[in-house]
Amino acid sequence: MASRSPFLLPYQRTLVSEVHDPKTSDLVVIGRGLGLQKIVCTLLQIYDGPQNLVLLINASGEEEKSIGSQLGTMGVRNPGLRIVDYEMSKKDRQLLYKKGGLISVTSRILVVDLLLKDIPVELITGMVILHAEKVTPTSLECFVVRLFRKENKDGFVKAFSDQPEQFTQGMFPLKSVITELQLKRTHIYPRFHEEVQTSLGRRKADVVELYVPMTPKMQDIHQGIVHCISATLNELKKSNSTLDLDDLTVENAYFASFDSIVRRQLDSVWHKIGPKTKQLVNDLGTLRRLLNYLLALDPITFHSYLESIVASNSSTSLHPLARQEKSDWLFTEAAHIIITTAKARCYAMTPKQSATADNVDDDWAILDEVQGATGATQDGGPRWLPWMPGEMQPVLEEPGKWSVLAEVLLEIEHEMISRPSRLMEPGTNTVLVMVNDHRTATLIQEFLASMHQNPDSPGRPVLERRLRSYLWWKSMLSKSDERPSGNGNPTVPANRSNQDDGISEALRRKDHQRAAAKQARRRVRGGGDVRVVNERDRKKELERSGLMPNEADLEIEAELIADFLATQATMIDEGQVDSGLYMRAGEADQEINRPVSSLEVEELQEGGLGAGFDDDYGLLTPEQIVAVRVYGDDGDDGILQEMRPRYIIVYDPNQDFIRRIEVYRSSNPGLAVRVYFMAYHLTSEEHKYLAGQRREKDAFERLIKERGSMLLTIGEPVTSSYSEKVTALSTRIGGVRGATVDEAEPPRVIVDMREFRSSLPNLLDKARLQVVPATLTVGDYILTPDMCVERKSVPDLIQSFNSGRLYTQCELMSAHYNYPILLIEFEESRSFSLQTLAETKSGAKKKQAEKGKDAGPKPSNANDSLIQSKLVLLTLSFPRLRVIWSSSPHASVDIIRELKTNFPEPDVIKAISMGTDEDGGGAQLEDVNTLSEDLLRALPGIGTKNLRYVMNRVGSVAALCEMSLEELEDLLGVEPGKKCHEFVHKGLKQHPLGGLLPQTR
Repeated sequence: MASRSPFLLPYQRTLVSEVHDPKTSDLVVIGRGLGLQKIVCTLLQIYDGPQNLVLLINASGEEEKSIGSQLGTMGVRNPGLRIVDYEMSKKDRQLLYKKGGLISVTSRILVVDLLLKDIPVELITGMVILHAEKVTPTSLECFVVRLFRKENKDGFVKAFSDQPEQFTQGMFPLKSVITELQLKRTHIYPRFHEEVQTSLGRRKADVVELYVPMTPKMQDIHQGIVHCISATLNELKKSNSTLDLDDLTVENAYFASFDSIVRRQLDSVWHKIGPKTKQLVNDLGTLRRLLNYLLALDPITFHSYLESIVASNSSTSLHPLARQEKSDWLFTEAAHIIITTAKARCYAMTPKQSATADNVDDDWAILDEVQGATGATQDGGPRWLPWMPGEMQPVLEEPGKWSVLAEVLLEIEHEMISRPSRLMEPGTNTVLVMVNDHRTATLIQEFLASMHQNPDSPGRPVLERRLRSYLWWKSMLSKSDERPSGNGNPTVPANRSNQDDGISEALRRKDHQRAAAKQARRRVRGGGDVRVVNERDRKKELERSGLMPNEADLEIEAELIADFLATQATMIDEGQVDSGLYMRAGEADQEINRPVSSLEVEELQEGGLGAGFDDDYGLLTPEQIVAVRVYGDDGDDGILQEMRPRYIIVYDPNQDFIRRIEVYRSSNPGLAVRVYFMAYHLTSEEHKYLAGQRREKDAFERLIKERGSMLLTIGEPVTSSYSEKVTALSTRIGGVRGATVDEAEPPRVIVDMREFRSSLPNLLDKARLQVVPATLTVGDYILTPDMCVERKSVPDLIQSFNSGRLYTQCELMSAHYNYPILLIEFEESRSFSLQTLAETKSGAKKKQAEKGKDAGPKPSNANDSLIQSKLVLLTLSFPRLRVIWSSSPHASVDIIRELKTNFPEPDVIKAISMGTDEDGGGAQLEDVNTLSEDLLRALPGIGTKNLRYVMNRVGSVAALCEMSLEELEDLLGVEPGKKCHEFVHKGLKQHPLGGLLPQTR
């Protein structure tokens, strides 16, 4: 079934017929989930042929695989879609281009091949550009189209996007994309398009909406987080009253793009705002994640994440995650409710039991051992677990969606029994569960695999396992291995045991290991004298030391658990505790939207889902299983077509996947599909889903209005760039002011291959400078035979200073060029300063505090951490080095043009060979021993830029090892020579590599 050609819906056929003409260049903006990848694959199938050369640009690795696989099912094989990557050599790429067909290539590789004439531009039939919303005037895609249009006026350019919201940011973004890509027509297909509504309205799926209410504790936490977000936003607006911050609302805070919106609003004044405002920006991201995790995670993981946030904002220096600026929202009453309620969902702390109560618990423990049961009390409530301290009573509140999910699966099972599928009926009985992220998918897998163990409380086994792991994790937060005693004596080790164990006669008959574990547990829970500390006095003591009230409670619990686990040797066995279940602050965003590739049919059965379901009910065949998947991009369409499920559970609301289900149902006549849509009622989850629909609708309406009022005539060809029509205003070249300059050859700039990651080569070509790509050993830009430029952005400058790479680069430039230049380039929207005013003030206050605390001698290199000081040292070490400051890439273009005026053009061959031998202009080495070359590269102080120079000066590796310190310093430089000498003569053990080796190219 999956091998047949994808069925095109009427609106998809209409769109293909409108844009397939190779004589036109089009932009297509379509709603997410409406089958964009299917439309692109159909166009590629039409263009496939050895006489055509069609390039697919801006596709990710997953998209390349998905498109290639779908083209294969459509009959596009031999060769199909071929992928050009960095491992393919220059000759292989040239041969591949000449053969024609469909080729996917990155923008960076294509730019270099176009500049070097490695691809026959006149043979290119056209280009298909994905993710058109990412195109900006400085992007490489614009560079590619401009180079393509210079020599090929007949080829087509087709650009596609399914992110209409991105076209509403900034001034006339739609016109900017059309102008830069030189497109002629625009096609807009939203969900409310008449033909789309007609196509998807013929066959609808059976949708069951399940709005799950939150538990009272979840409601309290949810309201507290929303209150903290609102208060933080108000504080941010109050601190920056001069800025337009109308977009910073609680509704927008629900979306992942909110962080980028905040930074974009504050980037222009980021150097002026204080550390408090920056902390407020970080707090907004933390609170947004908390809001999502409340609804997505289990209560144990959510509580542990909250504790990590509290630990990172600790008022004491004992916490390894302590920060200078604290989060103000943690000191509010709402934060106290959030933290205490989150803990109440997991467990409750009770007063220490008396010896009599302890004896009663011992009797219940013996009865549990005889009956093989644990966890029940006389009144039916939860009692302590054997591996928990007696003061902690498990609560383990299950998320509301878990019980609803179990009920839905039971209903689906009854439906399969009452109405068995026929032999020729389309579709399978696979139940597809869709979730937001990988962490939720793992949690649902655990729940499905163990929910049959406790029918009354299906999620109890999962929560107990996570609580057990949480105890081990919580004990790691304890600050000390020793605990204070209650009588004021010096601290007593936590693992000190009491001689009077008081073990009952029944427990003495148990085996030795079991008895030891029981004794340790009873000593902590009972009336023994191991923990005689008054917890109330301990809390007051911690609060007097500067801890927050919540932090003091968490510290006491950490000490209690650490004391208990110190006596529970059997609990820390390998495999019983999984410390990786819990997130620390700052590690959360790594799990968003990561596909779960292991959840296929066979792997689900091996993992226990299929087997567990079958063992429990004995009704489902191996093909009728529960598959858990994470939302992806257009690849989800292929998943639906391959699995062909009749039952789909949308565990987390997702507008895009709902539309994919509509397309899937409409594309498969006769297939009955039932969809269970689950959402927490009256929460940010429901509001985010509805707000996302409104945002997309508003974006499409704005695009339609902009297209209707656009000054640019769509039917006429667009000029390639403004600079091609500009007239020369400078009289230095020797002409009349204002006359058009008609040069025989434009000025030449040799650019290193690695620099094509930046936007500067694109802007240089746009300014009518000839950009020549080359693999340079010295410098990034060669302007003249004697002038070399090393470009550094501010983050790269700081990293190069820390690694020592910049020193080596300046040393090589000074050795081979008369005019070495360090170009420090800032971003256009950021502040034009290396250090903000707030950082300068905080640094001065810190120094004053250090002077007051420490009267001893201060180190002489205390200011070396400042970038300004390092720049001064760099200029002192290289007197001929010139440092030029550029406020933006556009300013860098003007600087390079001015520097090249009245100077001869550089030679490409000489620039490539510079630094490869002693003269800087000799031939390349031949017949080099590759093993010796690899060994030299691994030595400290020797990198790509001075490798050939060293190989020409030294005959062998043995000769290099026999050189003295002075000879190595003369060969490599002072610092690189010292590092190489220490490594060779002192060995690896005395010379750790971490942080000392310069990361040379």
